[in-house]
Amino acid sequence: MKSSDFVRQLPEAGRHLGRPQSLSARLHIDVPLLVLLLILAGSGLFILYSASGASLDDVFKQAGRIGVAFVIMFALAQLDPATYRRWSLWIYLAGIGALIAVLVVGVGAKGAQRWLQLPGLPRFQPSEFMKLAVPMTVAWYLASRTLPPRLKHIAIAMGILGLPVLLVIEQPDLGTAILIAASGLVVLFMAGLSWKWIGGLAGLIAVGAPIMWFFVMLPYQKQRVLTFLNPEEDPLGSGWNIIQSKTAIGSGGLSGKGWLSGTQSHLDFLPESHTDFIIAVLAEEFGLLGVCLLLLLYVLIVARGLYIASQAQDTYSRLAAGCIAITFFVYVFVNIGMVSGLLPVVGVPLPLISYGGTSALTLMAGFGILMSIHTHKKMLTR
Repeated sequence: MKSSDFVRQLPEAGRHLGRPQSLSARLHIDVPLLVLLLILAGSGLFILYSASGASLDDVFKQAGRIGVAFVIMFALAQLDPATYRRWSLWIYLAGIGALIAVLVVGVGAKGAQRWLQLPGLPRFQPSEFMKLAVPMTVAWYLASRTLPPRLKHIAIAMGILGLPVLLVIEQPDLGTAILIAASGLVVLFMAGLSWKWIGGLAGLIAVGAPIMWFFVMLPYQKQRVLTFLNPEEDPLGSGWNIIQSKTAIGSGGLSGKGWLSGTQSHLDFLPESHTDFIIAVLAEEFGLLGVCLLLLLYVLIVARGLYIASQAQDTYSRLAAGCIAITFFVYVFVNIGMVSGLLPVVGVPLPLISYGGTSALTLMAGFGILMSIHTHKKMLTR
């Protein structure tokens, strides 16, 4: 370009840079993503009212938790992505410390020790936050290395995700451990991990499966796998949940029985109807059409997340944004697969639909980071 051409373009560039920003841009909010999340959260409260037996108390509690989650999302959206990159390692180390504290002084329930109770605060589950901290840290490590990653970089990345996975397995919480591992592996995949390494990793998992079965998995975890393979073997015991779940899904047909008219959940045949198995309530009351509409909403959210990742301006932002979007899809896939009998029951909630607070906080924190990545672009690219 000639110097004269450059000088002639300066006024246009100046007008472009000086263009007033919209309110959403000043607040660092991605409007399409925000609208989709609001619709999803509202749908979740609508479904929860029926799944909880028309309990307004549960709905109000969940609405309060989601409100706090949205506030956290807005707050995290204000920070520059460079801040997340600088703090990724420290957040990860704090999470490791919290997981160790859980094993030492954690609060137990139903045979598992997964929570921390700090004075004056509600108990929380540190492993939930590692679903976000692990991929951010793997992205931080790989962003400054040559991509596709070399063997030594792959090994170190596997170590970063392997340590928290082992600590979570000790709680024990195999479902969350699998999701943490998946979030880290997604970053490696997006970093350009060759299919040779992916095939090798799949082979390693296949070889390690017998070792996991005989030396790592606890009796109740083995029972979940056996129940998945043949739930009818113990229809009144371990197979009860999945049998009732599939019955509820099938009885809904195409258009469902109508809101508040589901029999499996309202007559207490379906356990955990307001938490892990809530989509069975949706399927029974709104049928296949209702499930398809919810899946469409999830697909739109994932697609928006992947679009944001594609527009990111640096390697760290692309890896982090892409991982947040794909991991969100993994949560949905695992829950629906679990409830429909396609996967073993591992206790994974349906994002922003199931009753619960810690999971919603983690999800919305991730979406806050997504919005930060999308709205903190350098002005010269607009």
